[in-house]
Amino acid sequence: MPLPDAAPTFRNPILPGDRPDPAMVRVGEDFYLTYSSFDTVPGLAIWHSRNLVDWTPIADALPNPPGTVFAPDLVHHDGRFFLYIPCIPAPWSALTEPEIFVITADDPAGPWSEPVSTGVRGAIDPGHGVDEEGRRWLFVNGIRRAPLDADGLRTTAPLEHVYDGWRYPDEWITEAYALEGPKLFRREDWYYLVSAVGGTAGPPTGHMVIVARSRSLHGPWENSPHNPVTRTQDASEAWWSRGHATILDAPDGTWWMVSHGYEKDYRTLGRQMLLEPIEWTDDAWPIAPARDLGAALPRPLPHIPAAPALPAPRWHVEDGGPQATARVRTEGDRILLRATGTSPADSAPLATLSLSHRYRVEVTVDPAEGTTGALLLYFDSRLFCGMAWDGEHMISYAGGIATHWREPVTHRGPLRLRLENIDHIVTGWYAAPGGDWQRHGVRYDASGYHAATMQDLKSLRPALAAFGTGEVAFTDLVYDPSIEEDR
Repeated sequence: MPLPDAAPTFRNPILPGDRPDPAMVRVGEDFYLTYSSFDTVPGLAIWHSRNLVDWTPIADALPNPPGTVFAPDLVHHDGRFFLYIPCIPAPWSALTEPEIFVITADDPAGPWSEPVSTGVRGAIDPGHGVDEEGRRWLFVNGIRRAPLDADGLRTTAPLEHVYDGWRYPDEWITEAYALEGPKLFRREDWYYLVSAVGGTAGPPTGHMVIVARSRSLHGPWENSPHNPVTRTQDASEAWWSRGHATILDAPDGTWWMVSHGYEKDYRTLGRQMLLEPIEWTDDAWPIAPARDLGAALPRPLPHIPAAPALPAPRWHVEDGGPQATARVRTEGDRILLRATGTSPADSAPLATLSLSHRYRVEVTVDPAEGTTGALLLYFDSRLFCGMAWDGEHMISYAGGIATHWREPVTHRGPLRLRLENIDHIVTGWYAAPGGDWQRHGVRYDASGYHAATMQDLKSLRPALAAFGTGEVAFTDLVYDPSIEEDR
């Protein structure tokens, strides 16, 4: 879509790094969002913005998740905030099947309540709706729904099927049909049901956003003649697998859609958060006119000042369960991580999101006797690369296993480690305190460390691990997400 000369613009993503399944709500002039946190602890980061482009984190709503956290729904109803949270069984959880929980708060910055079960099992992707008589409903993948009690905490009847979706042409290349991600809103006399089909990863052209509408929340639902509202049509586009959307209005009357997508050739960064304008046809259907989400787009609410720059990286525990953060403590600039497991695969590492194509992370590793500390690029417990140090010997990891390579390190004691990821090429470095950097003898290509390889909807991220019997002190941690290629 053409832009006037000197019009304020923005470029996607509005939040870099892995921010899948976005859920957003507007309250007055304030926007709040969250996204799937999967196996990270704490989970469900809450972010705030006044202009839809610049975001600041304000809370972690779920310090003790009941299971692996999938796509939530963030709701404001009668002055209170609700987070509907689908949780999937994990090795550390007591769940035996997917179950949808809910937490509440008076303020999105918290405190948030402890999770309680809504009674919905065997379903994911909740979406909250309020019918024309003020009764509350919970929609889920399928698309099915169940009535909620007046408090919005518990369903009062079983799920019922209410919508069959929209069928795309059979020749389109998708992952699977997978009708999911219902999000509901009302505009004038219409209820709109926004869903996703085509599968959330897989082929770049798979995922898409569809819309249906009805005069009543009880249906029947009429599919838009403009479906899909958005879709990656070709792998040459800047953003792949676009889908799982929320559509909402801004205070100035404009409409916007937030979704997720993989950056072309950088699926290692996970599904990043995308924003695009919504326009309305004369017969009240939403359409998304932007065809290139990699180009500059008109900035929403340009009169609203930008928030501070994206804050310092936020670290969390991966794959460790609800009490995992008890293993982490700090003393000044020292991070003390109590060891667990016998290798990076079962160490529940401390990690942060990768935010760019090129980044550097370095830290001094000082392990106690019987303990090994590691600096990794970690996708999941099956796939990672990096270096580990036990005070005397280095172990090199690639492809999720210890490699045959034995790096000839002669130093004893604390060792400084560095990993650089420059357009998927990972180079390791190490140095004795006060000494010169030595380059690791082997470089790795991490371009395949992503969901299409592992069938796990995560991302490659810098991580610190401690395994064995004691504790590792990590000091002088540096994460630079914007390095230039200098070697």
